[in-house]
Amino acid sequence: MAAAKERVVGAAPAGYTALAVKFGERQRSPHYLLVKEHQVREGAGTTHPSRRTLFVLNVPPYCSPDSLSRLFSRCGDVQCVDVCEKPGPVEKKEKLKSKFFNRKTVTGFHVAYVVFRKPSGVQAAKALSQEGPLLISTETHPVKTGISKWIASYAASVVDQEELKAEVDTYMQDYDKKIAEEEAKAAKEEGVPDEEGWVKVTRKGRKPGLPRTEAANLRVLEKEKQKRARKELLNFYAWQHRETKREHIAQLRKKFEEDKQRIALMRAQRKFRPY
Repeated sequence: MAAAKERVVGAAPAGYTALAVKFGERQRSPHYLLVKEHQVREGAGTTHPSRRTLFVLNVPPYCSPDSLSRLFSRCGDVQCVDVCEKPGPVEKKEKLKSKFFNRKTVTGFHVAYVVFRKPSGVQAAKALSQEGPLLISTETHPVKTGISKWIASYAASVVDQEELKAEVDTYMQDYDKKIAEEEAKAAKEEGVPDEEGWVKVTRKGRKPGLPRTEAANLRVLEKEKQKRARKELLNFYAWQHRETKREHIAQLRKKFEEDKQRIALMRAQRKFRPY
């Protein structure tokens, strides 16, 4: 086992440290997590600050964010654990994710970002490679598998109507507030010239519209481009090609018959009549 561990650790990519973990005590062969200190540019807006974030690769599907938080809690206070399908830049989250909408479940092996409250937690986590395999599922914190896992997943998929209504009401209140702020801003800027002396003109009527923004202008241009593309693609489909060929052949046949009649008439007019 020690020799196998040395081979795996030696095969770890440069800059990474291999941590041995096992699902349970009965598992013989350990699984290895590849960890390193997460590096980001200064000033980059991210929820994973430098020197306090541990980047984890090769996370198995049965290892949840709660399991990772418990594994690394011995190294220091864990602030949060984010699980992703693949590594990449993550912007700061302005609002909490919806509990019912746009939920994305990460399946298969994935990567994780473990954020500690102090930088010492990252160094302590890397030092765990000198210890024995860490257990993901224990008696005090068992990981659900098999039928119990599917039952828990189904129970979590049942929507609580009261919570759903509360979330929708909160979203609509924020949306109405945003629209009211935009209308108030448009009314305030109406008739006021900008730095170059131009005055924004808005539509009047029963439903006055807001002044067009750059995004709105881009959407209008995109719609016009799509209309032109639909007009240009007249012979795009196979049935359009067939109909065009049939019409062309019918026109050629009609012209051929007209030419035959004209030639016959010309020949009849050129006949020699002595009497």
